[in-house]
Formats: sequence, structure tokens, C-alpha cells
Amino acid sequence: MVNAAKVLQDLRASAERKPDVVVRLGKSLVQSGAVKKLDADAWLVYEQVAIAALDVGDDELAQRCIKALEEKFPGSARVQRLHGMQLEAEGKLTEASEIYKAILVEDETNVLAAKRQVVLLRAMGLPSDAISALVKYLDINYTDFEGWLQLADLYLEELMYAQAAFCMEEVLMLQPQNHVFHLKYGEILYTQDNIQLALKQFCRVVELCKDHVRGLYGIKLCTSRLMKAAPSKDPAATSQDDLKAIDLLATERLVAVYGSGNAAPSTKAACTKWIESL
Repeated sequence: MVNAAKVLQDLRASAERKPDVVVRLGKSLVQSGAVKKLDADAWLVYEQVAIAALDVGDDELAQRCIKALEEKFPGSARVQRLHGMQLEAEGKLTEASEIYKAILVEDETNVLAAKRQVVLLRAMGLPSDAISALVKYLDINYTDFEGWLQLADLYLEELMYAQAAFCMEEVLMLQPQNHVFHLKYGEILYTQDNIQLALKQFCRVVELCKDHVRGLYGIKLCTSRLMKAAPSKDPAATSQDDLKAIDLLATERLVAVYGSGNAAPSTKAACTKWIESL
């Protein structure tokens, strides 16, 4: 029991979602009644196991855990959220949505209910409602970079690139050292035809993650476009000489990346020719 409880505690601390492990360890604790010997941690385990059980489709175990929590904390918003998740698992999305709405009427700052509501609205095929709900959530929880990422994805699904770019700017303010986020922002900017700024983002990707292939391809695409365009009158724009140097460096790095494996010489030559033609 001690080992199982410790593993479950470690998973909670790391926020890892391993429902199969949680159910395997937690089920015996719940069914044997040993969970009650964990004192205050018992209720955290009940909640943890309930969520994991819903993930793996063990409805009986989930119901048992939720019932125990409801008896201990009647009327708790946290328990009501579990009821909502249970309804989601049963496909009763409208009923689940009503539960989340009721929780948010009582407490609009309830992070867990707000996030479930957004997920649910997306599942129901209501992107506009999901966007509105997420915007309202971020007005209160503006430092939640995952929320900004989710909002960016929602805007991208609706082809609202300017709004998605704004969301990524917020993400980068909160997570400036994550190359994946710079890459996503760069690709959005490229789609918007903001090539100069996209180039800077792709360069930042390679700066943070050496020889990142998508970053290098992004650089090549940007430099190719900018070198073919009329020279910019903007003094802050990258000069043609610098563009040529950046393009050459990106080409060399891509050729080195593709040439470092065990590919046949003819394959490497074809890759090199194609990269240089970008």
C-alpha cells in the first residue's frame, strides 16, 4: 500500500497523466478500503483515481470514487466537476455543459471548470463559443500559456491568423525559451505573408535548437522570398547581403544534416540539389 500511495503521490506532484498506472495502483487501494488509511491524502487519491478511471473507461470504479467524495464533500464544485466529466464519458455533453455553467456562475474563477467547458464546447463543434469561453478565462488567468496556445489553435481552425499570432505573442512573453513556440509563431507569420518577422522567428528557433530542420527550412523559404522581392525601403529590414549569407548558412546546415546519415551518395546529391533550389 505504501509503495502504491507513493507512486500516486509522485504522479500528482509531476502532473503526469498515466491513467492505466493510476487505475492499476489505485483500484486495489479503493476496493480494499486501504485508501482510508491515507488520512488527508485519501481524498486526493479518490479524485485522482476517479479521473483516471474515466480515462480508461472503468465506469464502476469512477462512480465508486465520486460517491465517496460526494459523501465527504456534499455540494463541492470539485466533485460537481467530476460529475460533469462522468457525463462527458457517457456522451451526455449537454448535461455536462450545464454542470460546468452552474459552477462558473457560482465562481467564474474556477480554473478546472472553465477548462472543461472549453474542451466540451470544442467537442460539441461550437468553436465560436469555445473561443468566447477561453477569452473570458484568459481575461482572468492571463499567465496560463497553455490557455493561450489552445486559443491560438482555435483561431487557426477558423483561419483567423492575426488573432492566432497575437496569442502566440502572449505565449512567447510567458515562455520565451521554447523553440517550438517560436516555430509556431514563425509559421503563422509566414502564412500572413509577414516574411521579415517570420525570418527572425525561424532564426530564433535555430538559435535555441541547433540544426532544427523545420527552422532551417523556414529560413530558406523566407530568404528565398525576400531575395526575389524588390529591396525594402525599411531601414530595419534585412539587407540583401545578409539575406544571402543567412540563406547560404541555412543551406550548408541542411546539407550537413541530410549528409550525416547512411543514405546513398545519389540520395544525398538529390537532397542537396533540392535544398539549394529552395
